Order: sequence, then C-alpha cells, then structure tokens
Amino acid sequence: MITAPPPLAALHVRPARPGDAAALAALSEPFVRSGALRERPLRLYAAHTADFLVAEAHDGSLEGCLGLRFHPAAAPEGRPAGVLYNFCVARRRQGSGLGARLLGAALARARTQSLAALFTATTGSGRLFVRYGFAPAPLSAAPAAWARALDPRRGARVLARTL
Repeated sequence: MITAPPPLAALHVRPARPGDAAALAALSEPFVRSGALRERPLRLYAAHTADFLVAEAHDGSLEGCLGLRFHPAAAPEGRPAGVLYNFCVARRRQGSGLGARLLGAALARARTQSLAALFTATTGSGRLFVRYGFAPAPLSAAPAAWARALDPRRGARVLARTL
C-alpha cells in the first residue's frame, strides 16, 4: 500500500545535526545516480553537517536538504559570500513547496551571517533560484576555492544573488 506523505505543514526545517550524515547521504543518492548531484562520501556529509538545513518529517525521516557553506572575504568588496550546494527534495515532495521553504530558510541564514552574495551551480533549470532573485553569473565572480572544485564536464550554470 502506498501512503501519502504527511502534509507540508508537518515538516520541520532545522539545522542538520551530526547524526543526520547517513540520512543526508541516503536522501542525496537518487540525485547522484541521476547526475543532478555530485557524489559525496559519507565522511564528507559527516564533516559538514553544520552546513545543512534539513526538512524533517514527524517520524524523523529527512524529506529535503540544502547546504550553505561560508567563504570568508570571497565577495568583491571583501565581505564573505556563501555557496548553496547539495539541494535536494525527495521525489514525492517535489512540487509541494518544500524546496522553496528550504531555500527561504537558507536565505534567512545567509542574511544573519551578513553575507554579500550567494552562489550556486545547477545542472537543472534553476527556476526556483531565479524566482528567489538569482541570476546567471560568471564563474570568476564566485568564491575561488569553490569555483576550482566545479567539474566543467557537468555543464553546470553558475547563479548568484546579492544580499
């Protein structure tokens, strides 16, 4: 029997905890297989759980996640910038507004850190990012360490938003 997912209102967006690493990897796996996300080992999720916001269902399962990594003095005026990465929403939740909730929470988190700009790379349409004020940006405008780590074979587009 297929059960309907709990209503969107029943999901809680919160910072990830160290114990969430395996669930982050499992949630991301279908997107890695499809080529939408880069493969990351479990140890990387464990080392960077503090980057993530997660959408948690009442039963403790994760329905979505989004990483936000800070890059000190990466913006042109010397202010810190951020990079959004590993954005995924469980297939059964896509189109429900959960991605918008996660992105809105990440933007709020970025503002509390006084970031000058946010960057992301997407192999998809990027429509949600565009609705939230992101626009195509040159790779040279992005934090250098992040830009060097992008795999050009993936054909990802860089999007940015000033804050």
